[in-house]
Amino acid sequence: MTDSTKPLYSLAGKRVWISGHGGMVGSALMRRLQSEDCKILKATSKELDLRRQAEVEAWMEAEKPETVFLAAATVGGIMANDTRPAEFIYDNLAIEANVIHGAWRSGVEKLLFLSAACVYPREAPQPTPEDCLLTGPLEPTNEMSAIAKIAGIKLCQAYRRQYGCDFISCQPLNMYGPGDNFDPEDSHVVGALLMKAHAAKTEGRPAMTVWGSGKPVREFLYVDDAADALVFQMRHYSDDRALNIGPGAVISIRELAEAVARVVGFEGELVFDAAKPDGMPSKTLDAARFAALGWKATTSLEDGLATFEIFAHCAHVLAPHVVG
Repeated sequence: MTDSTKPLYSLAGKRVWISGHGGMVGSALMRRLQSEDCKILKATSKELDLRRQAEVEAWMEAEKPETVFLAAATVGGIMANDTRPAEFIYDNLAIEANVIHGAWRSGVEKLLFLSAACVYPREAPQPTPEDCLLTGPLEPTNEMSAIAKIAGIKLCQAYRRQYGCDFISCQPLNMYGPGDNFDPEDSHVVGALLMKAHAAKTEGRPAMTVWGSGKPVREFLYVDDAADALVFQMRHYSDDRALNIGPGAVISIRELAEAVARVVGFEGELVFDAAKPDGMPSKTLDAARFAALGWKATTSLEDGLATFEIFAHCAHVLAPHVVG
């Protein structure tokens, strides 16, 4: 969208570090910031292990970023969260603590931490407002990720309170798009469904299995819309509340699977395996506060899937072992 209102913070001439630039969100931020008058800083995981405090602080002191988008994280779907809980909590806690502390030590002007909708209680009202944070038990299937993300939000609030740092947070909802993970065990639902649909169509299968009952409802945010929202928030927001970002369009997993099948051209039966976990029954966000700043998503689910389908097809060609 066009950023026409006067910003609180300008990116012009700034040294901007995209932490996690190779991931789905980081790559989208790279695309989004190409049109901005700023110097983009990046470091691969081979060049900089964000889990090592000394490495992070030395790199930040040498490169002197003025603006930080903290998008680096260990991420994955239900199976990955369930089978690798130690990685999800340790990696994410270490990354957040090292980058946020390093940003304070090196004098970063502004930092935006990318949280996630999993921070809210399993039984939170839907759509969920920001005030529901820490009001109840978390969803067990992604509890470790959620605890780490909550810690990141609290770190930003603590450094803001004690040191006056302009560190802010947000939680976009269920992002998908170019750069997503297409691994059949580690991927999120949109990428997994696209890969499965391609495999089923290519191999002429009569049916495609979908995890869960198909009943849970979600919102899905195209990653380039999310990147635009992050840049918008960096410019227009300065407060300790972690803001929700969502498209405001609710869809069930069954409806999502049907939409994916249409886009891919798979005409077989969709079989829902209710023995597999559903995750939270409903995960939708009240993004009214973010919308009030003047931002809204511009990519519909159908348009986003149509674009994303090209990348899923390429991934399927390169990894034809996908099953299910």
